Amino acid sequence: MKLRNFIALLLILCSRRLNADYQYQQIISLAPIITKSLCLLGVENKIVGISFYCKELPEVKDKEIVGTFTNMNLEKIISLKPDIVLCSSIMDNRQIEKLRNVKVNVVTFSPAKKFSELCEFFLQLSEIVNKKQKANKIIKEATEKINIVKQKMSKLPKLKVIVQIGANPLFVANKDYFINDLIEFAGGINIAKNAKTGLYSREEVLKQNPDVIIILTMGIQGDKEKKTWQKYKTINAVKNNRIYIIDSDKVCSPTPESFVEVLKEIAEILHK
Repeated sequence: MKLRNFIALLLILCSRRLNADYQYQQIISLAPIITKSLCLLGVENKIVGISFYCKELPEVKDKEIVGTFTNMNLEKIISLKPDIVLCSSIMDNRQIEKLRNVKVNVVTFSPAKKFSELCEFFLQLSEIVNKKQKANKIIKEATEKINIVKQKMSKLPKLKVIVQIGANPLFVANKDYFINDLIEFAGGINIAKNAKTGLYSREEVLKQNPDVIIILTMGIQGDKEKKTWQKYKTINAVKNNRIYIIDSDKVCSPTPESFVEVLKEIAEILHK
């Protein structure tokens, strides 16, 4: 979290400790992972506005849509009179500055790179909505379940895996994505772990020869990518028909609870 955002969050938390029962009544959430986490914490009734990317979540399907990462409807946000706006740091900074310029209370969160960072974010969010006890319980239960999966998987052969996030150009999960934790916790070896960026070549995939290829849905693009990979007959994953497509939404925007479900799905893919 950037220093400015950390100070803003610290001021919010310090002021709220003067009244332990305080809760924000009007929240706008501008990222799916934030919206899902708020719903898991049981405060979806406090949400008055969401981003376009959150609209498929059943708990908030009737909430006002206030824009995207790059194009917010400032007038609509102001009309909703939010106590606080929660967003991701990957959002266009110019949009965030527009909100701050009209004195809207904004807190941003940096994307988690590991499961531990996902838990830290969840706890920070729970502090803001006065649900820390519930968050600790959720994290504790998720961690226990993860440890059980890791223990089981540690006894099985490790398969080489690649998780494709995007196409044209090919983009995969390296160590800077918590998807790497999903692979390793499930007993796999992420062949792209040490890549400098997520940009990767198909030639390098051929060289590394993964046993399993996992493709995130990317809309209809997932099926197209599977057909593209099937042309590379020398890759073990292709020879053994081990190319899988899984839902990008639940992989890319998990809560600690849903992280466990995705982990179990990937573990089953690797070790069926």
